[in-house]
Amino acid sequence: MSTHDFELHGDHVELNLLLKLVGLCDSGGAGKHLVASGAVRVDGTVELRKTCKIRAGQHVCIGAEEIRVLADPRELARR
Repeated sequence: MSTHDFELHGDHVELNLLLKLVGLCDSGGAGKHLVASGAVRVDGTVELRKTCKIRAGQHVCIGAEEIRVLADPRELARR
């Protein structure tokens, strides 16, 4: 399994854009198709909402690829 760490800047990122930002697909549109195919799991559950809001602490999996969404350390310091 390959793991990608994604540092979240802000409150959330849309699922289809997350897939693009970590390089698992070429565009947000391709990310939408991947999600719609049922290949994406968020925290262990199949996610079909293409623009689902992904927040720090969540895990996204596609096959053998895992994305760990991490909080922005600057954001944590503000709290």
